[in-house]
Amino acid sequence: VNWLLENYEATEGVSLPRSSLYNHYLRHCDQMKLEPMNQASFGKLIRSVFPQIRTRRLGTRGNSKYHYYGIKIKSTSSVHHIQQQHHQPQQLQQQQQQLQQRIMIDTVIEGAQMSREGINCQQQQFFTDTIVTLPNFGVILVEDGEEIPDGASQKHLGAYEELYAEQCEAIMAGIVNFQFSVIESLWKSFWRTDGQRLDELIGGRHDELERTLPCNALYALSKMPSVQKYTMKSDYTFYQSLIGTLIPDVLKPIPSTLTQVIRNFAKNLEGSLRRSMNGICTEMIECKVTAANAFSQTLRRYTSLNHLAQAARAVLQNSAQVTQMLSDLNRVDFSNIQEQAYWVCRCNGDLVKELETDLKLTLEKQSSLEEWVDWLEGVVNLVLTPHEHHVSTFTKVAHQFLLHWSFYSSMVIRDLTLRSAASFGSFHLIRLLFDEYMFFLVEKKVASIAGETTVATVGNKNLVRKMTMMSTMMIMMMLKMK
Repeated sequence: VNWLLENYEATEGVSLPRSSLYNHYLRHCDQMKLEPMNQASFGKLIRSVFPQIRTRRLGTRGNSKYHYYGIKIKSTSSVHHIQQQHHQPQQLQQQQQQLQQRIMIDTVIEGAQMSREGINCQQQQFFTDTIVTLPNFGVILVEDGEEIPDGASQKHLGAYEELYAEQCEAIMAGIVNFQFSVIESLWKSFWRTDGQRLDELIGGRHDELERTLPCNALYALSKMPSVQKYTMKSDYTFYQSLIGTLIPDVLKPIPSTLTQVIRNFAKNLEGSLRRSMNGICTEMIECKVTAANAFSQTLRRYTSLNHLAQAARAVLQNSAQVTQMLSDLNRVDFSNIQEQAYWVCRCNGDLVKELETDLKLTLEKQSSLEEWVDWLEGVVNLVLTPHEHHVSTFTKVAHQFLLHWSFYSSMVIRDLTLRSAASFGSFHLIRLLFDEYMFFLVEKKVASIAGETTVATVGNKNLVRKMTMMSTMMIMMMLKMK
């Protein structure tokens, strides 16, 4: 720690190759006759000393390397004067060999055959400015009364954390480089489920992993509830970060080819994961699959929302269509709709009237998609913000709001249908977008109030639904037996 503070300082806007910093450390240990820690542990130490730094992959495609972003060598540091020796100490050579083995992305992704999935230069440009940042997963918290099983130790728990972070870092880099096909290989590498094939692919990586975290220890740890909980929580955090990388803005146009690649990736995710975990305990597989399915579902929904947004943008940019929509909307009998809906929704009549007025004014102004989105966010905040301090009931209020919104919008569409409105098609498209985006906003609100990621919120809903279905099936079986 003292060595890091003496030689490096936090500075925004600069970066330092990760391998260079580790080499400086290895030289320092060699000079001081110290036993160096491995690169993953050293990376944790750096983040504890400089918590604001991020990891980025910089350089031209095919020649890029990981950098620590937000740190530089001090001007007074002796590291500046280190000269590259022709003959390196034997220990340093060994450590540098381990360094090459420890970076899974350099051994698997860069060693594997590159598959661009039909992505052209236009699609590659989409990720040009993406900052690849691996989130912090924390540590495994062994619960009171829980014992580490035979064949594993506290040291192996630390190794699990380090290797899990490495795997996620490699997956993130692979996705940004459009190498979706290597994700299964990375999973198999971590879970050791295809050793022979992996040895061919990554040149001995399997043996190095066995020394760090033996297979029997890995499988023993995977049965611990605390490790399963850590893995699921880490996956939710990681997948949320991946969504931010793949779809940084649900309204920003995404190339159609890239959209299809993302949807295919999401569609095949569960099957790929299950194949990669063949032989692992059922509980760990279900933890991984639950998180992966939530990620997959969120990706598919967001790509659909993005597609709707682009279609709606074209409608809202057409002045003639918007004028026709306003004309048709002015003929809708909102008073009758309110009377029918009140029995079901019990909504505040003044609020409904205010939303109707805002809707017509926004159409009259020929507003852009972004202005409509601002209006939708305003509606969500108007309705839900007063309930944010009541965490226990907030989710229920949010559910009711979505149901009421959907009911009212369907009533408007019904009126337009009965009147054979010329702009019915435009309204139907806009209604689909508004409903989907409203769900997107409310889901983010619910996740924020609960202190979770949106992926975790989706996963928890799926888990509750699955448990409810299982309970129902068990009750039906018991009744049948009786």
